Amino acid sequence: MAVNRVPVLKRCRSLGLDPIYLGIDKKSTRELRRANKKMSEYGLQLREKQKAKFIYGVLEKPFHNYYLKAKKMAGLAGPNLMVLLELRLDNVIYRLGFARTRKEARQIVDHKHVLVNGKQVNIPSYLVKAGDVIEIKEKHKGSQRYKDILEVTGGRLVPEWIDADQENLKGSIKEVPSREVIDVPVDEMLIVELYSK
Repeated sequence: MAVNRVPVLKRCRSLGLDPIYLGIDKKSTRELRRANKKMSEYGLQLREKQKAKFIYGVLEKPFHNYYLKAKKMAGLAGPNLMVLLELRLDNVIYRLGFARTRKEARQIVDHKHVLVNGKQVNIPSYLVKAGDVIEIKEKHKGSQRYKDILEVTGGRLVPEWIDADQENLKGSIKEVPSREVIDVPVDEMLIVELYSK
């Protein structure tokens, strides 16, 4: 698997992104120094695409596949793309507060700690549906790891489209989210423009 080894704060700075969207509380004190260059239209579109890929931890090929899938769905391709990314299993684990970051959520799914509707799922890109019940396996629930995670994520707001029971490490999807409730600072219309060239 391809691994991006660029320091997270450096990448956030170059994309003009607040690290809080990645679940990281650190702040970078450095300023981004760019000679007064005006960014081209293509540059702006590319930056939005890189932002979305970086936030959700998706590589180029799967990201493009999400775009093609979003285009075939009813409605606008841009909001559909954001909804598809939001319904990834690793993202839902992060949103439920069972992981500090999406990277950690991905690892939890990879390590076979997650059950979806009572069945073990170890595919981070698995798309959940409305009505799905997601929980951490019984044998892992008592581990120190999850106690530490819940201490950190306890105060985090769980989106309204998810029903979370953090004490029992369980949650369910009430409905498919609309673009309005997804709090990711990405202008998805620029991504659509970039891909439709």
